[in-house]
Amino acid sequence: MNEQEAKKRIDELVKLLNYHSQLYYVEDRNEITDYEYDMLQQELKGLEEQFPQFIRRDSPTQRVGGKAISIFEKVTHRVQMGSLQDVFSFEQVRSFIETVQQAVDKPQFVVEPKIDGLSVSLEYHNGELAIGSTRGDGFVGEDVTSNLKTVKSIPIKINEELPLIEVRGETYMPRNVFLKLVKEQEDNDEQPFKNPRNAAAGSLRQKDPKIAAKRKLDIFVFNVQQIEGKELTSHKESLDYLKTLGFKTIPDYKRVSTADEVIGCIKAIGEKRFDLPFDIDGVVIKVDDFRQREILGATAKVPKWAVAYKFPPEEKTSKLLDIELNVGRTGAITPVAVFEPVFLAGTSVSRATLHNQDFIREKNISVGDIIKVRKAGDIIPEVLGSVEKHGNGVFTLPECCPVCGTKLVKSEEEAAVRCPNVECPAQIFRSIVHFASKGAMNIDGLGPQIVHTLLDNKLITSVADLYTLSENKLLQLDNFKEKSVNNLLSAIEKSKSNSLDRLVFGLGIRNIGQASAKLLCDKFGDLDNIMNASAEQISEIDGFGGVMAQSVYNAFHEEHMIELIQRLKECGINTKYEKIQIDDRFAGKTFVLTGTLPTLKRSEAKALIEKYGGKASGSVSKKTDYVLAGEEAGSKLDKAQQLGIEIITEEQFKDMIK
Repeated sequence: MNEQEAKKRIDELVKLLNYHSQLYYVEDRNEITDYEYDMLQQELKGLEEQFPQFIRRDSPTQRVGGKAISIFEKVTHRVQMGSLQDVFSFEQVRSFIETVQQAVDKPQFVVEPKIDGLSVSLEYHNGELAIGSTRGDGFVGEDVTSNLKTVKSIPIKINEELPLIEVRGETYMPRNVFLKLVKEQEDNDEQPFKNPRNAAAGSLRQKDPKIAAKRKLDIFVFNVQQIEGKELTSHKESLDYLKTLGFKTIPDYKRVSTADEVIGCIKAIGEKRFDLPFDIDGVVIKVDDFRQREILGATAKVPKWAVAYKFPPEEKTSKLLDIELNVGRTGAITPVAVFEPVFLAGTSVSRATLHNQDFIREKNISVGDIIKVRKAGDIIPEVLGSVEKHGNGVFTLPECCPVCGTKLVKSEEEAAVRCPNVECPAQIFRSIVHFASKGAMNIDGLGPQIVHTLLDNKLITSVADLYTLSENKLLQLDNFKEKSVNNLLSAIEKSKSNSLDRLVFGLGIRNIGQASAKLLCDKFGDLDNIMNASAEQISEIDGFGGVMAQSVYNAFHEEHMIELIQRLKECGINTKYEKIQIDDRFAGKTFVLTGTLPTLKRSEAKALIEKYGGKASGSVSKKTDYVLAGEEAGSKLDKAQQLGIEIITEEQFKDMIK
């Protein structure tokens, strides 16, 4: 690689890594796995070592990820909360041990699990908790003392009145708590957290400590940052001492002397990794003696006396038994790999999406092959590719729909192929399930199993047929009792008076979600006006692009849609949109919502803004008056700060409408 190519690649990697670092450390979410991030950073480090003249000041190798969020007070760390050098092989572990052994006499090492959570500092004055803060960028973090006090394993008062002690720990969410939280979020129609680490970080950044308390966070303390009134000489001694003070310290730490012993500890921790009630993503190896640490010193970013061994993602091979084809609500065909069950990241998996034909071709996959499988982020199963060919060539999607036999079509704009038959049984099933869902017509009791039963017994063939169901017809079905039948019919009848935007969303128009359905109704007022609007008129809506406008126009000019809407009208479905406005205190004001609010769903907050005459926008601009920020606030918050736009919490928002 020549200098020009190296500079270009370094610039690309810095931009990419900083983007993902922002997502991970500040917004508590991720688009790539930790392993993929680590590999990108390793590539950058290698290039910077080879071409040091191109090292950028904003390179992630030159700083610790993260920064303080402005809705919390900033805390300057008197002792830097630095990061560790990552290693990815036992050879690198041995190299680290040998380097230390050459520099100091008979070193010993403490090996401990690396908890996957959010690093925090706890500072005690005269034995009482004074300040709790996040790591931030290592020098400046966020004051989250009130939230940390809700973590029951953090002592408010320790067992000795030291003038000062600052400890560092990792807050985390136990796996069983995480699973309950995700179920609650799904039941409330909220976007669930992807993993326990993100959930812990988001919970700790709640403005309301009551919300943080409900999340049942925990902590492991693993380091003494500074101390007055007590002399400590080694890391193991400090961990043992922290236990006497009442801290919950990092579990399973062990002091050893040789590289073989260190690697043995890593293997032992790795073997029980998925049986633990919390997530770990590696093992930390530290020189035990503090005097030897001073001799070894540190680089500008990391200490030379410690490394973090990162577990590679667990990958296994399996035989591909079949490729199932799922037909979606809009006709998109999604191939799904069905393989012999393998145990990955603590659970048995036997299915994974193959996305589309391009993905299958790229991975060289056919039925009968031995494939390599892993869990992305230890959560979502994914197929990495074929490692042993037994099938013929590469699997090819059929020319016709696997359910109705209609010839499939593919547009140039997307990778997916679709079944164009609107009467395809699979599409009808999924469209009815969508129509009845919480975000659409919210027909309580009409879940997928009931829809299957109604279709199988030919009581319905479209959503309009739901409004012709009768008690007599339903009671003839197995397992349908009078009470459940009456409840279902009552829910169907109630849905007739829903707001028009729910109906528009429920119709399942491609590219149109809940927010855009509401914008359509705001603009045109009733269903007939929407149906009669041109694509150009629709594209004038703030937030609509040409693709969305064309999707709406096309949908409402399809013969089956026109017939369906006529039938829904005859059944008494509401087709008028009424804005409910209490007063105009927010008249002329534009709000942007970002993150997850403590108690309000985003749709509820938008409804309140509109009830008081305001406008909820999807993007931040100079015209924005307020940004209503919640947990996991992202790039919108950053832009608002740059533009000097007022940022408010849910509590402040509620004060404005009292």
